[in-house]
Amino acid sequence: MLLNQPLGFFRLTGWMPAAVLTAGLLLLSSLAGAETPEEVDAREGKEFASRLASGRPERSFTNRAVLRVRDASGRREPVQLQIITRVESESDWSVRYEVLGGSKTESLRIRHRGSELPIYEAGTRDTAFAGSDFTGCDLALEFYHWPVQRMIRRPKPEMRKGRPCRILESVTSDPTSPYVRVRSWIDLEHLQPLIAEAYDARGNLVKEFSVGSVRKVEGNWELKDLEMVGEKSGSQTKLEFLFTSP
Repeated sequence: MLLNQPLGFFRLTGWMPAAVLTAGLLLLSSLAGAETPEEVDAREGKEFASRLASGRPERSFTNRAVLRVRDASGRREPVQLQIITRVESESDWSVRYEVLGGSKTESLRIRHRGSELPIYEAGTRDTAFAGSDFTGCDLALEFYHWPVQRMIRRPKPEMRKGRPCRILESVTSDPTSPYVRVRSWIDLEHLQPLIAEAYDARGNLVKEFSVGSVRKVEGNWELKDLEMVGEKSGSQTKLEFLFTSP
């Protein structure tokens, strides 16, 4: 399913995807003036992010999906996709996103090697994929590989989508990154991102990512859809997973 491993942003196989996501994306603007007291634990944040970054799908599989893109004017355009996830070793796996039919002929392949930074072998890291709000680094959940990771501690777990969550904040100084801070809410039980907010260097919200609904297939939980909102562009993309096959 698509939730635990990057959708590469989540990876599609169980409670987390192996393939797609698994965006993307997104972090905090400022803690100043926050009414809820917070503590920051950099060591725990680094360890927790490393677990999220190094996880891989349990098996190889192929997904059919559709990107439903809505631009600022409200115009909608569906894009059919095939998402191929291949597990190559205990630490190496890859996800390939391919546009099917229509006027677009586009593909994106992302290789994952443990907790190392993702490698983009086809397509690009920062370009919008198939005209959507998802980029390669969103789909790869690259922000969990960033050098600075902070676990935000509060007196009690925050609730998101009806689930108790921990808050992880990821930070980079890479000037080529479309956003530099991401705050993500991680489901306490399944250790999967539920919501993420991405901010630029000025503290402006760039993107919001959220996991949609899930379904149980043959005893396994599979992600049905993900949503990415581009705050600056006013656009919105929903990634819907249609079915999975070996």
